[in-house]
Amino acid sequence: MQFKILKKDGFARNAIIETKRGIINTPVFMPVGTNGTVKAMTPEEIREIGYEIILSNTYHLYLRPGHEIIKKLGGIHKFINWHGPILTDSGGFQIYSLASLRKITPQGVEFRSHIDGSLHFITPEKAIEIQLALGSDIMMVLDECVPYPAEKEYVKKSLKLTEDWAKRCKDYFEKHRNDQALFGIIQGGIYEELRQKAMEGIVKIDFDGYALGGLSVGEPKEDMYRVIKNIAHLMPEEKPRYLMGVGDLMDVLHAVEHGIDMFDCVIPTRNARNGTLFTSQGRISIKRSEFKEDNSPLDPDCDCYTCRNYTKAFLRHLYMCREILSMRLNTIHNLYFYCRFFEKMREAIAEGRFQDFKKQWIPVLEKNFSPE
Repeated sequence: MQFKILKKDGFARNAIIETKRGIINTPVFMPVGTNGTVKAMTPEEIREIGYEIILSNTYHLYLRPGHEIIKKLGGIHKFINWHGPILTDSGGFQIYSLASLRKITPQGVEFRSHIDGSLHFITPEKAIEIQLALGSDIMMVLDECVPYPAEKEYVKKSLKLTEDWAKRCKDYFEKHRNDQALFGIIQGGIYEELRQKAMEGIVKIDFDGYALGGLSVGEPKEDMYRVIKNIAHLMPEEKPRYLMGVGDLMDVLHAVEHGIDMFDCVIPTRNARNGTLFTSQGRISIKRSEFKEDNSPLDPDCDCYTCRNYTKAFLRHLYMCREILSMRLNTIHNLYFYCRFFEKMREAIAEGRFQDFKKQWIPVLEKNFSPE
């Protein structure tokens, strides 16, 4: 994997990540394909919209259908028919979310499947083994994602565990690597001094890229923004910087301003299935009765398949009837909106007008037409 910065505007960066399966233009948003599929979409549609990379979840693919099956069938790209780059997380966040079903030890994590209650034990080495079997282009180390709130002493103790696991992941990766990349994860909660300490330790191990983990887990926005502002631009300049699990566009603008390159989140797809749509006029809840007889397109400034062919009235009708097509058309639009947003943001950075772009979008993103 190669990383090249094309243009900087303040700390904001327009760059490219080169992989054997294609180039990724950054800042980039990665749609989440939890089980190897971006919900309601085909891989062909994701490509047609303009996405260059997707994310899949190691935890879910490990449980179903199993990484060995995917390896036997030719790897994740062939299995899901996506031939561009794929990033896989380590499963750490999913295990973190199963607090009542898991036990953390220095050796690894013991947890029970949320599907059938079966008992599993994932070590740092096992997390890399699974991702190697999947054949993803970018892999993540196993880490402990600390909850919010968490006492400083607990976070401090957790950092030692995460750094030890990172070293073990790197050692196993070096012995078995193909042409994949491995990213390290910087934890530390909302404590800046612990974030800096964590960064120093993870950077010494030397990874292909670095991620900020453990944010957007319930902490106040001001704390998340403070951590990003004070840590992001200190991350290695010559490597990609990834903010894990963050996709609110207001958060994205703040993070890009301080040097973050990569994002992922279920926001555009989950909101689409729940009837919340992103437009150039602000967020719209399509279930609102005012759209019952509205013959206009969802967004007059959008040329996605949904906006070119269907009206707000029809989209509302589909949603109220809980038709499968509602999820499909809404998801197409939201993913298209996100893709164009990032495309325009990259152009703004390249042309030295990121701050103008940010000022233009903040009032739009603050608009929210809530459900009735």
